[in-house]
Amino acid sequence: MAGLTTRRNFIRTAAAGGAFLGLGDLGFLSRLPAVSAAETELDPKLVRLRPEIEPLVRTIETTPRERVLEVVAEKIRHGTSYQEVLAALLLTGVRNVQPRPSVGHKFHSVLVVNSAHLASLSSPDSDRWLPIFWAIDYTKRTQAEEERTSGWKLGPVDEKNVPPAHKAKAALIDALDRWDEAAADVAAAGFVRAAGAAEVFEVLYRYGMRDFRSIGHKAIYVANSQRTLSCIGWQHAEPVVRSLVYALLNHQGDANPAKADLAADRPFRENSTRVKKISAEWRNGKPDDKAARELIGLLHAGSGDEACDLAVEMLARGVAPQSLWDAALVGSAELLMRQPGIVPLHAMTTSNALHYAHIASGDDETRQLALLQNLAFVALFRGAAEGRGRIRDRSIDDVTPVVPEGTGTAAVEEIFADVSGDRDAAAAKVRGFIAGGGDAKELIDAARRLTFLKGNDAHDYKFSSAALEDYYHVSPAWRDQYLALSVYNLDGTGSRDNDLVQRTRAALA
Repeated sequence: MAGLTTRRNFIRTAAAGGAFLGLGDLGFLSRLPAVSAAETELDPKLVRLRPEIEPLVRTIETTPRERVLEVVAEKIRHGTSYQEVLAALLLTGVRNVQPRPSVGHKFHSVLVVNSAHLASLSSPDSDRWLPIFWAIDYTKRTQAEEERTSGWKLGPVDEKNVPPAHKAKAALIDALDRWDEAAADVAAAGFVRAAGAAEVFEVLYRYGMRDFRSIGHKAIYVANSQRTLSCIGWQHAEPVVRSLVYALLNHQGDANPAKADLAADRPFRENSTRVKKISAEWRNGKPDDKAARELIGLLHAGSGDEACDLAVEMLARGVAPQSLWDAALVGSAELLMRQPGIVPLHAMTTSNALHYAHIASGDDETRQLALLQNLAFVALFRGAAEGRGRIRDRSIDDVTPVVPEGTGTAAVEEIFADVSGDRDAAAAKVRGFIAGGGDAKELIDAARRLTFLKGNDAHDYKFSSAALEDYYHVSPAWRDQYLALSVYNLDGTGSRDNDLVQRTRAALA
């Protein structure tokens, strides 16, 4: 979205509705009844947000789930912008949902905000608010879960222990290295107050990728929080970065990792040694599809150590980093084909986050670590998938093109009908559709629209946003295969409409 969505645009786009692949009239968004939400006094035990956003956050926090969409819609009618709604959505989750016992589960209400935002950016006007409204509803559900189980809230900073500006960065690094939550919290606040986004996240990239706990969610939170803050503004960063640092220090009951040799931490230590061998000319290599294929083959059955060693050797002989990223992204997608499910889909969403760190970082060593950690993680994801049951002995070459019976929109409909019943057939038809001159963007647009209509879980938004974005991050030679493999976790036309759309339609009938 180029700019902020105005009241006029909201009413116009909501009224436009949309009908494609079973997505009915969305004009109900312009008929939401006028309601008001009384603001309550802020609990002194809560972190205080900036005064311009606090009232909207309190509205979302205190409005019952069954009414919150109507209340937010009414505020939009009266001039509340898209940017303000997005900021309030993220901050509501940050203040009310704890990244414990893992950086996942209920905490997906925070992790999914950027995914909903990306879906909104890529949507036609008629659908633009749907991902955000879905995320608001999901946040209310997880807020209620947190209240039932722990009552946790993000509290105010211990101001007396916030380090001075010139010491905050070093204090944060030291606290993160020691896995000291209290020291890291005050240092994070001091660092955000003293530095800008690029400097802060340059530190945090490495800590998001340093361990495999929470199956990649730490790296995902680093990338997603930075990307959302780039839209809503750095003025909202302090509570977000405090929550992020708290998440990065989650070690789920293990001994202090700074004082132990734990499996989740070994790849980073080993890769921190490997990067010392990489030449300063490492980015000057040439694309090499043969090298990418060799590395994909190693990821299919080899160890993370073998993959990282091969990557370092390939860089030394002049293979472009892009070819290694092709292997990492396509290799993670191949794993999803071999065992569709929760673990392999996180191989793809984590790859998306680590690729973001690679392109966003300004430090060569951090960029190298992101690449090597991604390769190590794909192997670890494969091991985790094997621990959950048999994975199919299939490779990317087993998805051979099959031309759909229909053409154009009919072919797209056919493919997404197969997604609901025969994903192998759908993957083959994706390749056949593109090979026959079909536009991949038609498939991508349809996949996003079906996520809005059918998505019932944060993973539906996280996965679709990551996979459909990474279609453009792999080299053209691999894109049709990558998109074909993505259908193993996309929504099909045969899936049930999500409860949110059904509930909203029923309420406004």
